[in-house]
Amino acid sequence: MKPMLASDTFAGRVALVTGGGSGIGYEIAKTLGLLGAKVVIGSRRQEVIDQAATELRALGAEAIGLRVDVRDPEQVEAFVDGAEAEYGRIDMLVNSAAGNFRVKAEEMSVNAWRAVVSIVLDGTWYCSQIAGRKMIAAGGGSILNIGTVGGFHGGPLAVHSASAKAGVLAMTRTLAVEWGQHNIRVNLVTPGSTADTGAVAQLFPTEADRERILRGVPRGRLAERIEIANAVAYLLSDYADFITGENLVIDGGRWLGKGHLENR
Repeated sequence: MKPMLASDTFAGRVALVTGGGSGIGYEIAKTLGLLGAKVVIGSRRQEVIDQAATELRALGAEAIGLRVDVRDPEQVEAFVDGAEAEYGRIDMLVNSAAGNFRVKAEEMSVNAWRAVVSIVLDGTWYCSQIAGRKMIAAGGGSILNIGTVGGFHGGPLAVHSASAKAGVLAMTRTLAVEWGQHNIRVNLVTPGSTADTGAVAQLFPTEADRERILRGVPRGRLAERIEIANAVAYLLSDYADFITGENLVIDGGRWLGKGHLENR
C-alpha cells in the first residue's frame, strides 16, 4: 500500500514528528516526506533519528533528525526552534513519542507511572504548546496526536498509558476549540494493534497473546503502519480543513465490543 494523497500535497510545508525514528512514527514521517513535506524527526536517540532521516532522504524526501526528550520543555523548545531555524517555518506537528509496558496496577512503582505519563501526556503538551505558539504567530497549522483505545475504555495492565492517553484525548478536544480561532486544527488518531511495531512486541509478546487479540478484531487482522500513516496524512492535509477535535479509531472494529468479550 502506498501513500493515498498526491505527491505534492505538503509541498513547501514543514512537519515535526516526535517518535519518528521507528514504528508508526517513522511510517508517518516517511509518508509525509513522500508527499512533499520537509520532515524533522525527533527522538531521544540520535543514532535512530540519523538513520531514519538518511533512509527518508534516500527515498527522495527532505528530512533531518534533531534529538529531543519530550519530557524536558527546554529540549522541546530547542527542538522546535532548531526546526524553524533549518526550514523557516512550522506547519505540522505529529506527537507520536510514547512509552508503555505491561504491569499490574497494584504493583506499579511511582517511577513507572511518572515515566509513561511524562512522555505521553507532558511531552504531548510541551510540544503542542511550543509549536502551537509558532503556528499562532504564523497564522495557522495542524497538530495530530496519537492515542490508544485504552484511553476511552477500560483494559488491564496499562493504567499509566491509558490514563495519559485519556489526557491527550481531552487535550486534543480542548485545544481544537481554543485554537480554532487561530486557524489551528488539532486531531487524534487512535490505532489498534499494528504490525511491525514495538508496542505489539511489548504488549503481546507471545503467539497466544496475538491470537487472542485477533479473535477480538472483526476485520481479523492487525493494522498496517501505512494505514495509520495515510489517515494521519489526510487529517493533516487541507482535505480535512473542516475536521478538528476528532478521534479517528483505526482498529478493525475491535473497540466496538467484540474485543472486550474475547478478553473476559
